[in-house]
Amino acid sequence: MQFYDIFNGDADGICALHQLRLTEPRASVLVTGVKRDIALLERVDAAAGDELTVLDISFARNAEALGRLLERGVTCRYFDHHFAGKVPSHPALQAFIDTSPDVCTSLLVDRHLEGRQRVWAVVAAFGDNLAAAARAAAASLGLSEQQLEQLQELGECINYNAYGDSVDDLHYHPADLYRTLARYTDPFDFIGGEPVFDILRNGCAEDLYRASEITPQPATAACALYVLPDAAWSRRVSGLFGNRLAQQHPQRAHAVLTARPGGYRVSVRAPIANPRGADQLCRAFDSGGGRQGAAGIDLLPEDDFMRFVSAFRKAFD
Repeated sequence: MQFYDIFNGDADGICALHQLRLTEPRASVLVTGVKRDIALLERVDAAAGDELTVLDISFARNAEALGRLLERGVTCRYFDHHFAGKVPSHPALQAFIDTSPDVCTSLLVDRHLEGRQRVWAVVAAFGDNLAAAARAAAASLGLSEQQLEQLQELGECINYNAYGDSVDDLHYHPADLYRTLARYTDPFDFIGGEPVFDILRNGCAEDLYRASEITPQPATAACALYVLPDAAWSRRVSGLFGNRLAQQHPQRAHAVLTARPGGYRVSVRAPIANPRGADQLCRAFDSGGGRQGAAGIDLLPEDDFMRFVSAFRKAFD
């Protein structure tokens, strides 16, 4: 029997897996990648009797590959909060899927584990820009405001590391970052003594400064759109930049478009005050998807730029 852990390379996917393996330790094959690399089950060549744990990748984008694996006799636990489409009933599949806008995958795992590693779910929720949900989850932990701020910074830095067109854009491969994190049961030990954290924090600050110098294009009280250049720093910071904009302007929707050959990679953040509609907007375009509060488009062709601007403003203005 072989175990596979298949997870999104962002803070939510990494912390969801970390919670599970702190509680249920076992050796496994790690399958992960950059934030937008979500069709991960296509890479898994599992056999009858093997077990999969899938975390924080769209069920809709992986349903066909999962169906083939289930037919081989593989069993699967699937935790996710993105648009799922139709989830089949199968005796070898346990699906823990909740698309509510105030839930992330790590909070679903926390629910499943009955809070046994809750502090890592708090880290993940902060990284996923769910500050209210993070603070609500942390209420039972007796943390100070300073500690909450540290966990928020950690979550944002782990999340920041996941963004890029390929792992070459990242500071660390997400599997390597998970392996480093897995040595720590207490996030404050990671914050206080792990050099990897300092590298991520410094890189994050530098890239955010560059992004802050970009002027929005269409901008109203209800929505704003930013276009970043085709550069590694842009690809790294696009998600965190969108989250920071959403935090600074909670009544406003934001779109961050990062130039790439042939078009743009798009990150959309619905207003924090009404975190809905981002997934519906992005699914109207090829390669679009996500969740209600935050979604994206892998490649928006240049010819579709104005159509996207019009749809973005119609959705949120």
